[in-house]
Amino acid sequence: MGEQFGRGDALNVAPQIHDRLTGLVRQVLAELGEDPAREGLVDTPERVARSLRYLTEGYGVDATDAIGDALFEQEYDEMVLVRDVQFYSLCEHHLLPFFGVAHVAYQPAGRVVGLSKIPRVIDVFAHRLQLQERMTRQIAEGLERVTRPHGVAVVVEARHLCMEMRGVEKVGGQTVTSCMLGCFREDARTRAEFLDLIHRHN
Repeated sequence: MGEQFGRGDALNVAPQIHDRLTGLVRQVLAELGEDPAREGLVDTPERVARSLRYLTEGYGVDATDAIGDALFEQEYDEMVLVRDVQFYSLCEHHLLPFFGVAHVAYQPAGRVVGLSKIPRVIDVFAHRLQLQERMTRQIAEGLERVTRPHGVAVVVEARHLCMEMRGVEKVGGQTVTSCMLGCFREDARTRAEFLDLIHRHN
C-alpha cells in the first residue's frame, strides 16, 4: 500500500462510501440554498467526494507503509536533509487548506532511507485533517520510529487559508513549527547546522 500512496488510491474506495459522501455533499449544497441539479453543480458532489477522499488518504497508512523496504545498510553518519518539500493539508477546524513546505533532516545510525520516501512520509500525515503542530511532530516521530537514526529534525512553514479567507483575513502570514528529536534536540551545534542549511538559500 505504501508504494501506491499518493497515486489515487482514494478513488478505489468502496462504492457505498463514495456514494454516501456524494449524497452528503449534495445535501450541503441544498442547505446553502443552491440547486444541486443545476448545470454547474450537477457533478460537483461527486468531484468533492473524490477530492475529500484524496486529501484524506493518509488515514490507514503510516510511515512504515510510505518507506516500505527502501531502507539500506550504510555507514554514512552525517546529516541528510530534504528541504522545501511542498505539501497541502486540510485544517481540522474549518476544513480549509493550509499549505507550504517541509524541511526534514535525519542523522543516520547505520541505515539510510530512499530519498523519495521522505516526501511520501510527509504526505502520509499531510493527507489527513490536521493541525500543523501535530503534523510536524508526526512526521518526525514516524521517521524516527522506522529508521532509528541518531536524530530527526522537521521544520514546517505554512500559510493557512482559515486565517486568510475568514477570521482575521490577513493574507500572506506564515506559521512555522518545528520538532527536534535525538541529536538535533540535544546538540546545539547539530541543530544550528540544520537551521542554517534550510535557510541558507531562502
